[in-house]
Amino acid sequence: MLPTPAPPQPTAASPVPSSEPSLEARLAAIEAAMTIRLEVAAVAHEVRTAHIPTEPLDLDDVVTLPLTPALTPPPASYPTPVAALLQHAHHRLLTGGWCTGALVDTDGARCLLGAIRIEARGDHSLEAGAVAALLDTIRRQFGEADSVPSFNDDPAHRDGRAPLRILRQAADLAHAREL
Repeated sequence: MLPTPAPPQPTAASPVPSSEPSLEARLAAIEAAMTIRLEVAAVAHEVRTAHIPTEPLDLDDVVTLPLTPALTPPPASYPTPVAALLQHAHHRLLTGGWCTGALVDTDGARCLLGAIRIEARGDHSLEAGAVAALLDTIRRQFGEADSVPSFNDDPAHRDGRAPLRILRQAADLAHAREL
């Protein structure tokens, strides 16, 4: 019979079994605990702030106009006539001002329809196409609107940011439709 070998003796290079978890295991446990705490805090924040009414913010309404819009050169025109008309009306409102309640106020500022009319230069079919594209853009963003003047005179528009943005978007829409 052969003698049985003795069990190997632990050396400095061999790992010693330990009941303490490794660094990786401890870090994973801490990460799991922090994830749970963050999820609980997020739910608690939503519950605490659920009663606060919020309105979505459109960044185009936050961005301010240039300080000297009259010094800005007119933009390059779209190649399609209705889109170019809407773009020129947009530029007119930027440089001349926007008003509500009248086609033109005493300072020379114009409403949306007033800017389109002056830029159409008497071409009623071009004006009608521009107003139709503008009304379509308004309805896409704000739902049902009776007319361009009713949108322009809406008390929610304290300044001209939303009407100017809609006019620019209408020019983009008319260009996309090749109007």
